[in-house]
Amino acid sequence: MNRKQKIIKKTAKRAKARLNKHTAPTIKKYISKGDRAKELAREQAELAAKANAAKNGTEASDGEQASDQTTEPTSTESENQA
Repeated sequence: MNRKQKIIKKTAKRAKARLNKHTAPTIKKYISKGDRAKELAREQAELAAKANAAKNGTEASDGEQASDQTTEPTSTESENQA
């Protein structure tokens, strides 16, 4: 390889390295163990709060939902009646 080819090759490598530095938005960056643990604890706390809210809210509404399901005829029952 002559000198000019070596220079071209080196500049191409540098340009490629600059492109590789850029991280696409879809690629996740490194998250430390401590940050992952905090995030997991926060998500579990949210799920527990939702479960408690749902448990307290569904006790009263279970009876209403059951009566709604039994009174509505299905499409095959309405066709058979006609």
